[in-house]
Amino acid sequence: MSEETKKYIKEKLKLVPTKPGSYQMKNKDGIIIYVGKAKNLKNRLKSYFTGTVTGKTAMLVNDIVDFEYIVTSTELESLILEITLIKKYDPKYNILLKDDKSYPYIELTNEKYPRLKIVRNINRKKHKSRLFGPYPNVTAARKTVNMLHRVYPLRKCENIKKELCLYYHIGECLGYCEREVDSKVTESMIQEITSFLHGNSTFLVKKLTDEMMKASEALNFEKAIELKEMLQDIEITLTKQKIDLNKNYNFDLFGFYQDNNFLSVVVFYIREGLLFGKHLDIFTSLENVEEELLNYIIHFYEKNNILPKEIIVPEIIDSELLSSYLGIKVSIPQRGDIKKLLDLSCDNAKIALLERYENIQKDEQNRFEAERELQELLHLDKLTRIETFDNSHLFGTFYVAGMVVFDHFEPNRNEYRKFKIQTDVKDDLSAMKEVIYRRYFKVLMEEVIAPDLIIVDGGELQIEAAKEVLSSLHLSIPLCGLKKNDKHKTSVLVNSDLEEIEIDKDSNLFIFLNKIQEEVHRYAITYHRNMRSKGSLASLLDMAPGIGEVRRRELLKKFGSLKKMREASLEELETVLTHDVALKFMDYLKEL
Repeated sequence: MSEETKKYIKEKLKLVPTKPGSYQMKNKDGIIIYVGKAKNLKNRLKSYFTGTVTGKTAMLVNDIVDFEYIVTSTELESLILEITLIKKYDPKYNILLKDDKSYPYIELTNEKYPRLKIVRNINRKKHKSRLFGPYPNVTAARKTVNMLHRVYPLRKCENIKKELCLYYHIGECLGYCEREVDSKVTESMIQEITSFLHGNSTFLVKKLTDEMMKASEALNFEKAIELKEMLQDIEITLTKQKIDLNKNYNFDLFGFYQDNNFLSVVVFYIREGLLFGKHLDIFTSLENVEEELLNYIIHFYEKNNILPKEIIVPEIIDSELLSSYLGIKVSIPQRGDIKKLLDLSCDNAKIALLERYENIQKDEQNRFEAERELQELLHLDKLTRIETFDNSHLFGTFYVAGMVVFDHFEPNRNEYRKFKIQTDVKDDLSAMKEVIYRRYFKVLMEEVIAPDLIIVDGGELQIEAAKEVLSSLHLSIPLCGLKKNDKHKTSVLVNSDLEEIEIDKDSNLFIFLNKIQEEVHRYAITYHRNMRSKGSLASLLDMAPGIGEVRRRELLKKFGSLKKMREASLEELETVLTHDVALKFMDYLKEL
């Protein structure tokens, strides 16, 4: 920060009121790089520019050339405003939750014939089904549902069919499509399933034990061993989940530990006295732990949608403010078992941070260096989100593409996207044009978040193709290409003006760009291999132009096999498909 800037800020601080509000820090280009809130705006803003700051805070202060603020009537209003501005501006220095996936819940539907399934992203206010979870271990959730399906013959199909299916014939469904099942039977199953998901395994263990004995007596040892393994899974799962609480509590609990500008947060999910699992996040932080932890909790529930009835937080948190914002009970335990559990979560947060500190610190520093270098090389105002694309095909057929997203040079896998190429001309440039158009038409029409930079796999031709599409959409998004040499190794960076920029092969930027390139290539190749390796008629139809889920089902229903589809006339295909799609489909079948 220059002396002139320091003098300007010092004079501006004199005018700041001592009221609550939200403040916005700006860099030399006028871009908002941090949004915060304060009970006392004057004191909070002065704290950034007086005394010694280190780590991420020092980097922030070094980038600040100006600030703005908005006064509010209450601290709750300032919090709401802060969260709103963070969503709007996506500031560089605010906390970003890297893992945007939401944890699954087990849902028991409220229908005449209920279903049991795994769900995500549920709006609690609109949802009336019974929900159990969340399950941070997705595999455990699926395993639990599969096990319950084996034991309890609930309805499996989403829409009741007109004829009995395989599940009925293997004893895993009561045939709800053709038989009127006594409500007492389904109510009994629901009670036992609910009891098990609340931690009482008595009914299920007895059922499995009886079945195991019958299978053993019938010399069906394979089935007996399978049932024994299911019993062992139940015992292990419930033993791991038990915690030493005298009552069946239901809450989420947040513990934290901060050291060396890093914040470690551990979340415990407690349901009916069971520890369903835990979640860990470690990230760089500013020095105001109270504000960052408060924002973390708010963002956490915006990401996962479902709020528990109560959350437990450390005493550093303003529980009344958080309770007012979330609209649920927020407690700070002072003694007893819940306080011990809170202390345990803080210990877990500390252990996790100390174990990973050196690697995190090194990686964080390398990412910042690479980000700054790329930003300077391409003259970008902002560089947070990068989207990059790659195609995959087999001898000019089965074209697919993948898009991967990196936030601050870290993969954001929840934002990855797959594309089945639909154009008639099957070449790399045509495929790229289609994918770029589909992706950024959606950005334009649906207000999807636009990236700060697009990276294409290739040089001048690929960049020109991408620029042509973006221009047709009247979008101005910076882009560049990664050009390979004759040994198929990345050699130079090509900017949007088609200028080649040499990058030091030992630099952090080169390492991270290679990481991005390898990731998008892996993602596209994996998608392509999965589509081909299915080896089924359905997977071949998935690759056909203009064939979506509904048309695929209709084709399978009418023709049943690929041979019959090839033999079908255009008129026969048109009973399912439109004329244009039927013509394309016939051409596609000839290529297989």
